[in-house]
This record gives sequence, structure tokens and C-alpha cells, in this order.
Amino acid sequence: MTHQLPLNIQLRDDATFDSFYPADNQEALDSVMHLIKTDAELFVYVWGQTGVGRSHLLQAACHEAGNQGLSATYFSLKNPLESSINRLDSMEQLSLICIDDIEGIAGNADWEEAVFHLFNRARALNTKLLVSASVSPKELTIVLPDLKSRLSWGVTYQLHRLDDQQKLKALQLRAKLRGLALPESVGQFLLSRCTRSTTELFSMLETLDKASLAEQRRLTVPFVKQVLML
Repeated sequence: MTHQLPLNIQLRDDATFDSFYPADNQEALDSVMHLIKTDAELFVYVWGQTGVGRSHLLQAACHEAGNQGLSATYFSLKNPLESSINRLDSMEQLSLICIDDIEGIAGNADWEEAVFHLFNRARALNTKLLVSASVSPKELTIVLPDLKSRLSWGVTYQLHRLDDQQKLKALQLRAKLRGLALPESVGQFLLSRCTRSTTELFSMLETLDKASLAEQRRLTVPFVKQVLML
């Protein structure tokens, strides 16, 4: 298994296809899984607002590629100035490149050119590309015309936010994967009293899981109140 992480981004252990609750994003999930398993498609672009699961999906693709013995890398361009452009060199030799937050390089001529050349090298070697952004390819403020054109070549999917009922199902899925039972009443309590951000809800679930294990307690509303100090 090879997970090359040239931009010092670590894959989250829980970011897998199994833990991704698709809801209205099933088609995007299927396409990304298809990207890893076949050579029929070489470039997929997913976009959506913060919290819709873009990073999760890209990291899950890296995990799955590794499980299949493929070399893969995941990196975010949210803060490109924190990394060296030279780290993109020879990346096209991997089986899969997952680029998150590509809108972060908009207006940065050096980075735009470097990513453009990476795309060309990857295409020449049939390296698979999975790219995410907060907006669609047409809405990107990428200045380099050729790069903006390249980003429109792939199959494109918008990832949609989960509604409250879907968030509950996603929480219960994550809990089940942890071997933890999350009653609907507890899930509804979390949604009504806590943040609606899925990222923070999943973080709370992790906290509750550790507390439940330490105290050998089931998840109940009183126990959740105690642990989260609500």
C-alpha cells in the first residue's frame, strides 16, 4: 500500500467509502469508486460548500487506492504558500492524484502554471485525477485559461449538504462503524442542541465514543449532556 503525502497532509483513518453517507450524493460516490476500480474514466471533479464531504471523498479514494495496491496522494491547495511547488514534480508517476481545494491557487500565477503542467504530465501517463473545489469549474477564478479549460474536462458532480434526517443517518452509520449504538433520540438531541456542522457532529461522536468506552456506558441523553457539558 502506498500513500505518498508530499504536502504533509495526513489521511484521516475514518475517511473511507464505508463511512461516507451518500444521501443525495450517491452518483458522485459511485463515480469516484468507479474511478479507482476501472480505467474507463481518468478525471473526476467534485464541488460543493464546506461540510459536504469533499475532503472525505478524496481521502477515501486514496485509502481505497492503497487497498488495491495503487500509489496515491492527497493534498490540499487551500494554503498553497505553505508548501513548495517543487513537491508536484514527478507526482504524475503515481496511480492517483487527489487535489483538494483547488480554488486556493486562483490568481497565483506560479501555482496555476505548476498545476497546469502536472495535469498535462498526468494526462500523458493516464494517471487518474480527482479534484475538488468549493465552486464549479465555470465559477473558478483561475486566471490561466489553459488550466481552467483542463478543469472542465472531467466528469463533474456537485455534492449536496445533508438535511437533518440525513445527518442523523450519517451519525448512526459512523457510530455503527465504531461498534456504538446511537439511539434516534440521542441523535435528535445532538441535532437540536449542538452545532449542525457535520464535521463538528462527527467530532462530538468521537468524544462520546471514548467516554462511553471509558465509563462502560450506553449513549443516553443524560450521559451525552454530562460528557458534552450541555
